Amino acid sequence: MPSLVPSLSPAFSAGMALSLSLIMALGPQNVHVMRMGLRGEHVLLTVALCIASDVLLIGLGVLGLAQLGGLSSMVKTLLISAGIVFLLVYGAQAFARFRTGRATNVGQVLMAEQQPMTRQQATLAALAFAWLNPHAWLDTAVLIGSASLAWGTPGNTLFGMGAATGSALWFAGLSLCVFSLGQRLNSTTLWRWLDGLVALMMWGTALMLGYGLLKP
Repeated sequence: MPSLVPSLSPAFSAGMALSLSLIMALGPQNVHVMRMGLRGEHVLLTVALCIASDVLLIGLGVLGLAQLGGLSSMVKTLLISAGIVFLLVYGAQAFARFRTGRATNVGQVLMAEQQPMTRQQATLAALAFAWLNPHAWLDTAVLIGSASLAWGTPGNTLFGMGAATGSALWFAGLSLCVFSLGQRLNSTTLWRWLDGLVALMMWGTALMLGYGLLKP
């Protein structure tokens, strides 16, 4: 029988642990949050949209999207194709920064865009990094959703609540950490190689997803 206190429930704790282990991996969404934090632009809006998107994706997974067999092959192909395009474009942008050395420390990152983002631009960017990122779908809707099935009902709901809590704690903590460290992250070498790593990771993921689509 699940604990009446969610935070003490094994299902809740397991969901939080899985969510944190997945979301801590370096990805475009985390890097975007870091950049917005360093630029000091629309940080609360960006974090709120990232958390809300993760909660919705986790809810979709726990409520049934984990069973991918229920999706039509066309919908699945379109979803993965959109993710591949997103990863290729983001990887190219990161590689360009790595190759040229542009925007590789805090001061340069803050000035990377000539004009500050408007609220609408920040909203669209945060939503794109959440909903067009296949990592977000695979980690939340698929992996977390699948893992929740092992807890039955109502344990799967507590598992999802734990996963959502882990996501909220991570994005809030990441933004606070970046904001607090500030100039301590002002390392040209650090940010240049971070961009290179992001480019390789994004392209590698896109290739693997593309191979999965082409494989019979």
